Amino acid sequence: MPTMQAIEITHPGGPEVLQLTSRERPRPGPGEVLIKVAAAGINRPDVFQRMGNYAPPPGASDLPGLEVAGELIDGDLSGDNPFGLKRGDAVCALLAGGGYAEYAAAPLVQCLPLPTGFSMIEAAALPENYFTVWSNVFERGQLGRGEGGAHESLLVQGGSSGIGVTAIQLAHALGQRVFATAGDAAKCAACEKLGATAINYRTQDFVEVVKRATDGRGVDVILDMVAGEYIPREIEALAEGGRLVFIATLGGSRAEIDAATLMRRRLTLTGSTLRARPLAFKGALARQLHAHVWPLLESGRVRPLIHQVFPAAEAARAHALMESSAHIGKLMLRW
Repeated sequence: MPTMQAIEITHPGGPEVLQLTSRERPRPGPGEVLIKVAAAGINRPDVFQRMGNYAPPPGASDLPGLEVAGELIDGDLSGDNPFGLKRGDAVCALLAGGGYAEYAAAPLVQCLPLPTGFSMIEAAALPENYFTVWSNVFERGQLGRGEGGAHESLLVQGGSSGIGVTAIQLAHALGQRVFATAGDAAKCAACEKLGATAINYRTQDFVEVVKRATDGRGVDVILDMVAGEYIPREIEALAEGGRLVFIATLGGSRAEIDAATLMRRRLTLTGSTLRARPLAFKGALARQLHAHVWPLLESGRVRPLIHQVFPAAEAARAHALMESSAHIGKLMLRW
């Protein structure tokens, strides 16, 4: 069998457990294609998996990596192929695992053509964050379609992360008012440049800031990666009919809430994870992104913000940087 280089998790632990190794190339199954990977994105779930806290779904590769860009070189193109992809095309793809490798198998319905003018590095920075933000902010959170009307407001917790800079840009480009929390002046300045009102969570109370800025009304949607003790304060910061959407629990998964407040103010608490969702769901998201977000990317109104690109063999360094939270935007690997 042909082999490839890959970055594997030798055992649960710190960044140093990521090691360059040789593996058999994956063989695409029905409805899957093989991608020769040029670049891969690094995401917080990769860190959780490396630490032993986020196992891949059944049947997925044990290698980390949820997004890639590269050349489609083989596979089954006979089924659902909404973008008319063919061998030799440059694509980016959402994966359930296996992205830290020279070759990766991906469901065809989760592959998209590169936006016009995008490099492989830029395109590899798209799938995980854009699938996640579109699904949670605009589908689950219904931003722009709730009680606040066509022009609503969004609070992004962790505005300088890959997810955060994506959410800020998309909401701003689609005419919504955006607030974002960040932990220092440089990160706040980056959020402001992208279109958000920045809140330094170390020196400011996000509840007070959004209430004051909205004449006491609050925000319509909150995208939360923290949870824990933030939850009661976020409920306070929501407007009537507001929606609080959880996508991570970095601050803990439990909190005490007042159900009467939820009923009286018609609030919605919801959330989701993406990795284990069915192919049909992810395929539908891919089509929505191509229709609604790809034009924004190609026009330059929205762009991935890339902090640093590492050679794939230096994945451990990239993970150490992600854990330090010193970055603004995406960290990438290149082969």
